[in-house]
Amino acid sequence: MRYAIFMSALGISAVLAACGAEPQEPQFGANPQLPKPSRGLLPTMNIPEPTGWDGQMPTVPDGFTISAIATDLKIPRQTLILPNGDILVAEGRGGNAPALKPKDVIAAYIKGKGTTNVESGNRITLLRDADGDGEYEFRSVFAEDLNAPYGLAFVNGRIYVANQDAVVWFDYEEGQTEAAAKPTQLTELPSEINHHWTKAMTASADGRHLYVGIGSNSNITERGWTAEADRAVVWEIDAESGARRTYATGLRNPTALTIQPGTGQLWAVVNERDEIGPDLVPDYLTSVKEGAFYGWPYAFWGPNPDERVRPQDPQKVAATIAPDYALGSHVAALGVAFSNEAMGESFAEGVFVGMHGSWNRSSPVGYKVVFVPFSDGVPAGEPVEFVAGFLDSGNNKTRGRPVGVTVDPRGALIVADDLSNAVWRIVRADVAQNLDAAANESSGR
Repeated sequence: MRYAIFMSALGISAVLAACGAEPQEPQFGANPQLPKPSRGLLPTMNIPEPTGWDGQMPTVPDGFTISAIATDLKIPRQTLILPNGDILVAEGRGGNAPALKPKDVIAAYIKGKGTTNVESGNRITLLRDADGDGEYEFRSVFAEDLNAPYGLAFVNGRIYVANQDAVVWFDYEEGQTEAAAKPTQLTELPSEINHHWTKAMTASADGRHLYVGIGSNSNITERGWTAEADRAVVWEIDAESGARRTYATGLRNPTALTIQPGTGQLWAVVNERDEIGPDLVPDYLTSVKEGAFYGWPYAFWGPNPDERVRPQDPQKVAATIAPDYALGSHVAALGVAFSNEAMGESFAEGVFVGMHGSWNRSSPVGYKVVFVPFSDGVPAGEPVEFVAGFLDSGNNKTRGRPVGVTVDPRGALIVADDLSNAVWRIVRADVAQNLDAAANESSGR
């Protein structure tokens, strides 16, 4: 009987997805045009079917090349480049939120169709390019038996890892290929239920603090307010003592954090709420201001109240700060990194954003990496497609799903792909040629 009800609901969802209103073009920038909220019996749910690359590659702009520097990983999420150029990759899957309604069961099933069936790694893998030719020929497990690791940071001779339940650290000496001891816990993180389990992390420019993003435990508090204690926030944590305080609030799911070079300003990408239409609410890129409230759950994109939330709070709505830059609704931004001059003149000033891809939309969006140009320290202009080809031409199959993005100071973009379980490296073609020539010369080839 339950199976029949479930399949019937799936059929209804498919019909709604097929017959729903045609989504608008994605909203970008500081002043996106927001339609009126729309709700149906079930939210529109659609996710492209995973398929293999079959010899194809992601596409990049003219003048750049792309290569897979690691494959057969166990769900790579975020990456970190160490001072010697080694790359750490956090691998794993977390979460332990029970379904509340038939809708949650259906949504979980549809979302699951778009994910890998590889076992969770729960580890950190190290990649090394010993001769500097752009090929990472050495690979080792740096640490294992972790609890859904996600955020990574390196400061003060320590590698910090944000598991889904705690921030831990390892002592590190340059050239080390595996941890010398088990991790030391710095502080616990809210982990009961863990509807949004990913704990994003970055370190302040001076290394004194870690910033950790903690997503909400629901879409709009349907699990009750108790479950939302210390959720939808960014914490500031003392990197030595573990003492913590709430830095900003109302960020539904801050999935990646980074520090702006030169200013020390904290920035984040945030996944907004679902189930009020294909064009609400835009996921966003924003500077994170100390003490600011960004709206969740009471309001979105400034003082636009979410009428589903009970009880309402007009004061909270009025206090809501609008984000800096809309990325488009449901693109599921999971990675952010500031660029540098080594990426070339056209991509020197701005941020790269990894978009994992939508599920709450009939026409898929995301599934790519974009570059958001900056001017005078703030976003300026429309995003530029930088890595694409993850979706097929019909938008019904996907070969990969970008997550974390990291910029190598020497001039390369590193992209974690948790569907094809690969790490991609994008570099200017002239830089790649020079690196290869230098490696050949040093090896006497």
